[in-house]
Amino acid sequence: MIYLFTFLPLCLSPMSIAIYTLTSTLHDEKAIDRVTNDFFGSLNFDYDFKGSNYTDFGSSTINLIFVRTGGTEGLFLQMFDHLLHCAHHPFYLLTSGKSNSLAASMEILAFLRQQGCEGEIIHGTADYISQRIRLLERVEQARRMLMDTRLGVIGKPSDWLIASQADRDVVRQKLGVELVDVPMDELLTAIDQISAGSKGLEGRGSEDYHRVITNFKSQTSNLKGATIIYHALKTIIEKHHLSGFTLRCFDLLSTVHNTGCLALALLNSEGIVAGCEGDVPAMLTMKVAQALTGITGFQANPANIDPQTGRMLFAHCTIPLNMVERYELDTHFESGIGVAIRGYVKPGPVTIFKLAGDLSRSFVAEGVLLECQDKPDLCRTQMFIKLDDPALANYFLTCPIGNHHIILPGHHAEILRLSFTTDKK
Repeated sequence: MIYLFTFLPLCLSPMSIAIYTLTSTLHDEKAIDRVTNDFFGSLNFDYDFKGSNYTDFGSSTINLIFVRTGGTEGLFLQMFDHLLHCAHHPFYLLTSGKSNSLAASMEILAFLRQQGCEGEIIHGTADYISQRIRLLERVEQARRMLMDTRLGVIGKPSDWLIASQADRDVVRQKLGVELVDVPMDELLTAIDQISAGSKGLEGRGSEDYHRVITNFKSQTSNLKGATIIYHALKTIIEKHHLSGFTLRCFDLLSTVHNTGCLALALLNSEGIVAGCEGDVPAMLTMKVAQALTGITGFQANPANIDPQTGRMLFAHCTIPLNMVERYELDTHFESGIGVAIRGYVKPGPVTIFKLAGDLSRSFVAEGVLLECQDKPDLCRTQMFIKLDDPALANYFLTCPIGNHHIILPGHHAEILRLSFTTDKK
């Protein structure tokens, strides 16, 4: 698989696809032109045809090299240094398969690999080629969304996350994401300040927020404290210009005797990535998933696995409210205090996704959500999932990337695998 979040120059034009050509002089130009016109007429995407003029190669969002004929390997070799200087890899080689173009593309791709460059031959039916290029465009849009993103680490990662650290330099280099440390005391100060003036909060917050305080006001005495945490987190987000964060949430149990579960559920539904327990790799996974699919996802850990059938039970005490059909409020599982979310998600296809903190590997698996349950001896939101490939359950028992994984409604493996190397052990 190909890393697609390698940085490109910041002077890129708006989203655009450019097509450049490679043609051997041994072939009849008119005959090749007819084949080219027929081929392009079958494709279903907008593009800017550059022909053999590579002067501005790399200036568009997606730069396709259309290998029209065989015998073009030497031409590519002559231009290679220029192309490498103009744009970072991966290189995309488009071919119709006519006039030995596929064979030439394979030789060129083999050369690129020898030079340490990533690349891909885009070849197949017109529908496949069109879909593939549109998928590449979506990935590029996600890459741009992530560039210069600021994600907060509020407090330090929880003490038990001994394998869930992040390589900040790699994250910055490959994703363009800056990790911003925010002391827990800063959040606690914001909670105290908002608590002292909480009467002015009634008109603030999202629709989900007002729905919660209206529907559950009489059900829990801890609701007011949970909403204060929500507002305090919003002040941190605004102050540090964050598009997401992960919170060392268990510290709130002993300091303010409440939980961040409701706040995280609300903020995730508002499009602010909000992770639990200070788990930075999980937060990065959620942010990448959001950029690629538009969905934040449910951070949870497996509670039970049947390696023979691929059936798994995932659970956590919060979930984005825009993922659920309905939800209830309960106490936090481990402590029995505060406010937690018991969410019920519509059964159907799901994807499980996780990135390593140094981005060296990832895990992607598709499956189906069978049901949500409400057993009292688990974190409050509980999902029974059956993996499409039961063999992938072995990953969780032999080489997991930490304990937390992100569950997304729908099947998204193709675009997630396109973006990161996937470990399927």
